[in-house]
Amino acid sequence: MKYIIGIGGVTNGGKTTLTNRLVKALPNCCVVHQDDFFKPQDQIEVGEDGFKQWDVLDSLDMEAMVSTVRAWIENPVKFARSHGVNVTPGSKEPASKDIHILVIEGFLLYNYKPLIDLFDIRYYLAVPYDECKRRRSTRNYTVPDPPGLFDGHVWPMYLKHRKEMEDDGVDVVYLDGLKSRDELYNQVFEDIQNKVSEDLKDPCTEMMKSTAAAPHEAFRQARKS
Repeated sequence: MKYIIGIGGVTNGGKTTLTNRLVKALPNCCVVHQDDFFKPQDQIEVGEDGFKQWDVLDSLDMEAMVSTVRAWIENPVKFARSHGVNVTPGSKEPASKDIHILVIEGFLLYNYKPLIDLFDIRYYLAVPYDECKRRRSTRNYTVPDPPGLFDGHVWPMYLKHRKEMEDDGVDVVYLDGLKSRDELYNQVFEDIQNKVSEDLKDPCTEMMKSTAAAPHEAFRQARKS
């Protein structure tokens, strides 16, 4: 059983912090970070707003990102091992009957149709303008923010892409980025646990219950931590 979980939303909304915690807790879990697919700086165009267009889809190699996700779908065990993730099968049955989870994290996950359709659950972290700007000002980026970037490019692009996502009717679960890290983690972790449990109760997957024992034990142990 394979699950793809999206952790998307506004810049500095807490996506990476939440993602890192989930990846450590969930059984047989891999991660794909959208930031790893930015194009080289010399390929980023300057827009009408006068800024390098980092916060748009054209700044990302989305085809390569989708190909990476599809490689996980094709063989999650091989993908996990190639990325240094220990795989713990639930039994001696074929690996296809074990639980495997991929968490995809990024700021533009739900504006690219070939990627949107791959998610089982889509989360969207949001924080108000003032808090987002405050957090952004405390971050150190490889390419430092030039003066005025947040108000002139980052926030307007966030609003634009969020509106496009909502206008397209993309089904997302909104998360309040002002909540504590523990609250956000517990909410998402329990959602995923419930999703897996519901699927295991389905008559078509009843036969998988015995093979999922180890992953469920991992869920229980992570919940206690």
